[in-house]
Amino acid sequence: MPRGDKSSYTDKQKRQAEHIAESYEERGVPDDEAEGRAWATVNKQTGGGKKSGSGRGKPENHESASRGGRANTSGSSEQASAAARKGWVTRRRNGAG
Repeated sequence: MPRGDKSSYTDKQKRQAEHIAESYEERGVPDDEAEGRAWATVNKQTGGGKKSGSGRGKPENHESASRGGRANTSGSSEQASAAARKGWVTRRRNGAG
């Protein structure tokens, strides 16, 4: 399949990519990059173009959609609290708050 050929994608996948691209464009991403990111997201969620046939493919993974585009957050709530306290002390010492 040549690059850019979307014939093996379902209508649902095409709608998903269009919706994701619109969301990126609303956030100021250029059109061509938004489209590329959208298709990358659809590929990640659905495993690429779905081919017809019984029992083919894998279940969809919507983890990236449920995160809402947020980056992976690592660390515990204790670490976050410690960082907040450290920032507060620094701001107080510098007279910025």
